[in-house]
Amino acid sequence: MNLVLFGPPGAGKGTQAKRLEEAYGIKQLSTGDMLRAEAAEGTAVGQRADALMKEGKLVPDDLIVEIVGDRLIREAKRKGFILDGFPRTVPQAEALDGLLARKGLALDHVVSIEVDDEAMVERITGRFTCARCGAGYHDTFQRPKVDGVCDVCGSTEFKRRSDDNEATVRQRLAAYHDETEPVLRHYEHQGLVRKVDGMAAIDDVTAQLEAVVG
Repeated sequence: MNLVLFGPPGAGKGTQAKRLEEAYGIKQLSTGDMLRAEAAEGTAVGQRADALMKEGKLVPDDLIVEIVGDRLIREAKRKGFILDGFPRTVPQAEALDGLLARKGLALDHVVSIEVDDEAMVERITGRFTCARCGAGYHDTFQRPKVDGVCDVCGSTEFKRRSDDNEATVRQRLAAYHDETEPVLRHYEHQGLVRKVDGMAAIDDVTAQLEAVVG
């Protein structure tokens, strides 16, 4: 089963991809995670991608394809993949089509998680994590049980991603609408797109996705 999950920043693609990974045994491939890993390793492509992401800009197609390609094919030949964050542009989608075709592979479904922009701004800008164990929290929706103390490990140190600020989030949303939404039309022409209500409760979104996957 080869899937693509679509949705703007904060739509819950990563959370839902992990749930599908656990339920079906297919590998989640998060472009964001792969890009951050490259940046942490200090590779040339990683450094270029990191600088762009910190400015809230999309990473160019050639960098994304270079990072994604090899791993994508490996996972597709095992149990399949769930792409989260790729393709983000029509040229990326065309590059993916060509890559899969050359390897005798194909996408089964392209799922769009439909959400509201203003809700995404609130959701993203309120996120923070424990600096020690990485447990996730939110200013409004998921505060620690004891203010200033991590529920999991007891640490009193927290951190926020530098790009989780309102100006950058709005820029990322605008980039999504300008650059990524046309990709859905690309896949609609192929009859692959399915839409789910991303404003529903997390478990309900999962149920919708499982209904699509079957």
